[in-house]
Amino acid sequence: MILLRRLLGDVLRRQRQRQGRTLREVSSSARVSLGYLSEVERGQKEASSELLSAICDALEMRMSELMREVSDELALAELAQSAASDTIPAPVRTFTVTSVTGIPEERVTIKAPKETVGVAAA
Repeated sequence: MILLRRLLGDVLRRQRQRQGRTLREVSSSARVSLGYLSEVERGQKEASSELLSAICDALEMRMSELMREVSDELALAELAQSAASDTIPAPVRTFTVTSVTGIPEERVTIKAPKETVGVAAA
């Protein structure tokens, strides 16, 4: 099962780490407890929209950027999940997830059915 809170946390953690900032720095800026922010990043807590907004502000990130990255990851996870449930082995394809800035973030290899060729295949 794909958990949205886990995807949100992963994106927030990567953004914080890209900036070279600690949990303490971001939690202080967002006025969120260190423990709670840690739980959000690990996908253990469901963050409210108000909390996500405060964290995004602290990370100098637009909420739409966060949601776009989460949406892209969700689409890839759904493809992977769908491919895993197929009885016919699907070809392996490598996708590059590109951030809003246009910088490739990471390469993800998944088994994807042929119909998904239109999804930014690398």
